[in-house]
Amino acid sequence: MGMSASQARFLMLTARKNNVEFEGQQINQQRTTLSNESASYYSELCNMVVPTPPSIDDFTKVSYSFDDGALTNTITTMIAKNDGKYSISFIQQWQDDYAIVSASSSMVARTADGEYKVGATTLRQLGVGNGVSSGYFNNKPIQYDDEGKPYIEETKSVPSLEPCTPQDIANFEYYQYDETIDDVVQVMKDTDGSFYTTDNDGNKQTLQGVTEDDLIIVLMNENETDPEKAVIMVGKDDDGQYVKESTTEETSKRYLTDAEMGSTATFDDPYFKDLTPEQIQQLLEQEEYYRVMLNEKCFHDPGSDQQWYVRYVKDSVKGTYVPYFYNMEDVQSADYPADGGFANENINCYSVGSATKTKEVINALASVEKDTTGRYIALILYRTDENGNIEKDANGNDLYTEYALTTNTSTDEDAYNDAMNKYNYAQYQYDQKVQEINSKIEVVQQQDKSLELELKQLDTEENAISTEMEAVKKVISKNVESSFKTFNA
Repeated sequence: MGMSASQARFLMLTARKNNVEFEGQQINQQRTTLSNESASYYSELCNMVVPTPPSIDDFTKVSYSFDDGALTNTITTMIAKNDGKYSISFIQQWQDDYAIVSASSSMVARTADGEYKVGATTLRQLGVGNGVSSGYFNNKPIQYDDEGKPYIEETKSVPSLEPCTPQDIANFEYYQYDETIDDVVQVMKDTDGSFYTTDNDGNKQTLQGVTEDDLIIVLMNENETDPEKAVIMVGKDDDGQYVKESTTEETSKRYLTDAEMGSTATFDDPYFKDLTPEQIQQLLEQEEYYRVMLNEKCFHDPGSDQQWYVRYVKDSVKGTYVPYFYNMEDVQSADYPADGGFANENINCYSVGSATKTKEVINALASVEKDTTGRYIALILYRTDENGNIEKDANGNDLYTEYALTTNTSTDEDAYNDAMNKYNYAQYQYDQKVQEINSKIEVVQQQDKSLELELKQLDTEENAISTEMEAVKKVISKNVESSFKTFNA
């Protein structure tokens, strides 16, 4: 029985040891998997791109500019040519103090009579009066042709020729151009029809071969105070008859412009009450220029037939009147209450103010000068013809203008701040990802430590089993030895 029990115990220990070894293999396999997972996390961590903060230098630009009177020119491109010169492009910028600018939108009201008002001021069509014409322009009655176009009749003197009377012929004066003194000298006609001059002593000097056709013939009007009108030129017509300069009176139609017609109308605008008709006409002509400017700004077509309303508002500080403009179509097409009142929408308004204008000059021919540091300090801008060739003066020298260059350093703060915001966001995401990976690695490490403890426990258990198996082996060996001795006795 002792032999059987020992063998059973040995078998049980062997099975237990095999089971412990299998569990140990399973734990090692789990630890290997955790190790691979940890290595993957570390690889991901190492392959992550660390965000780089933006450099202010990347958003700082150095540019060169030069002034030409009121124009500020900023160079945009500078391309070197084979002959040492440069092809440059630059932006011209200037301040236009007489430009159309946007103003605050206004509430426009329509009255029961169909007039349009802003506040108490009635809107008037630009360049046109808003009342009944007086019927006179420059104290002359206004008439209308068959097409209804207004005009006034004007009488003006027209140059003409009229025959000379015998008395005129008797009073002819003759003159000849003298090259030696670069002036004209008087010539006298002798009784025989020849012509002569007199010297300082009064002696006659006959002009050989000189006829009337070689001389300047004039009549003198002694009653005329204007020297230019006192001299009347005389010539001959196709029939050989003497004719003299004269004038005749002609009556013609002078058609009136809208501004001229507008100046004859009445105005209920306070701005006009102290203006003379001539000043009103000048203002209405200026308003036509406003209309061209408005159509150019708003419709990109200065020749457009778009019409505008205007009202004048007094500047309380300067004491001057400022015009405000409204597109006629916008005003008339707005949504108004049926019984009159304010439009249900704001209408765009424009005025005259200061605006920055720009113009680009492309591929101008130039040379540049540099200082010892390589910085550009001067620009020589050549005058060129339509073929791009440099124009020259009478001595064959190049025509050019030299300008001093100013170095400007500008930083795009908005772009830099935007890039910094993107960097901060990327850095936040990077830190979050690193923290997430480190957390996963920490979990793996904790799991590995737990498995390591289990493996140590199995190792301890295996060692105990191995020790007990050795003891059982010895018991079995002794039992076998004792059994052999008994049967051999």
